Amino acid sequence: MKINYDRETDSLYIDLSPKPSVESEEVADNFVIDFGANGEPVGIDIQHASKMLDIAELITHNMPANKVAVARPPVSPGQG
Repeated sequence: MKINYDRETDSLYIDLSPKPSVESEEVADNFVIDFGANGEPVGIDIQHASKMLDIAELITHNMPANKVAVARPPVSPGQG
């Protein structure tokens, strides 16, 4: 599972599966679920995320993850 936030579009995407999305359904305003070929959810797209969620903090409980990584966007020269 991957979580990606795009500051430019203020969208948060939760990638639940590496399978491609073949269908999407908006289940609430600015909240879209992507489905795979067998109808399984493969992703969740939340538009205007900073207005709908507290994106400043991410807490997990009892995640049986073998790999946890924090990826930060590259810093442009002069912003360092």
